[in-house]
Amino acid sequence: MDNQVTQEKKKKSLIRTVVVSIVVIVAAFFGFKKISYAINHETTDNAQVETQITPVLPRVAGYVKTISVNDYDSVKTGQLLVELDDAELQTQLLQMEADLKASEADIENAKASLHSTVVSLDVNRGGISLSKVKAQQALEDYNRNKNLFADQAITKKQLDDSRFAYEQAKQQELNSNSDLGSAQSRISVMQAAIKKTEAALDAKKAAIEQQKLKISYTKVYAPQAGKIGKRNVTLGQFVQAGTPLFSIVNDTTYWIIANFKETQIKKFHEGMHVELELDAFPNEKIEGTIASLSEATGARFSLLPPDNASGNFVKVTQRVPVKIAISDIEKHKNILRAGLSVDVSVPIN
Repeated sequence: MDNQVTQEKKKKSLIRTVVVSIVVIVAAFFGFKKISYAINHETTDNAQVETQITPVLPRVAGYVKTISVNDYDSVKTGQLLVELDDAELQTQLLQMEADLKASEADIENAKASLHSTVVSLDVNRGGISLSKVKAQQALEDYNRNKNLFADQAITKKQLDDSRFAYEQAKQQELNSNSDLGSAQSRISVMQAAIKKTEAALDAKKAAIEQQKLKISYTKVYAPQAGKIGKRNVTLGQFVQAGTPLFSIVNDTTYWIIANFKETQIKKFHEGMHVELELDAFPNEKIEGTIASLSEATGARFSLLPPDNASGNFVKVTQRVPVKIAISDIEKHKNILRAGLSVDVSVPIN
């Protein structure tokens, strides 16, 4: 009986020893595998899926007239998304066009006045020529009458009359020259005024084109293809220029930004193979390559970068953003979402 009990105890002890040995061997195997993997790989779980997110912003202020998309809709480049009420802008455009027509009429009137002044100038030139002839004739009559008066052929009154006639003709010649100079000055002034009005007219035409451009901005189109995010606008809402209406997420281009510790990147270089695992889809094995390494740590891009030259210094391990291109992105595009967490592993041996 005692021998049987002893044998059973030895048997149980042997089984326990075997089980413990197996557990130790399995633990050692997995431990060695884990340690070996850690030695030959640099890993981080501080990584996210990134893509291009473009905000949709109106370029003019106005009330929202129509919205052509809903939350998370797919859109194409150039697709109409939102239309603002342009009634006020259209009214302003009509007023500006009417003002332009009035300015064009003013220019035509100014040109007609200029033409009339030019014609008057020709008349003045003719009057000057006639005044010269009359003055010359009056001078000759006066000289002849002086000789006749010296011979006592005419009276003193006749001589005085010829002298007065000469002086009058001479004054008329001077007046004609003054009228000519005045007309020439008026022409220069009118030509300058026409040029100024034409410049103002060009400015009004440019303002009209700008107004038409503003009216075209009331229709907001998709700057890129992708999917709409959550809408931040409703019908009838007044929006200012530059107010974010919503964002468009590019659903064709994705990459990974992994923030490795500064002690991990010494062997990194562009083109290195990378193993990726999404937290949302742990069974999907995704591969990629290092596209580039940031020239600055993540802290340098923060709103208030740390200044280690002031106050007490506590050394903190910095992280360096690493951009990773996803291989065979078309295969995994349906499961990729911007912002998803990723585990990244980089073989270094």
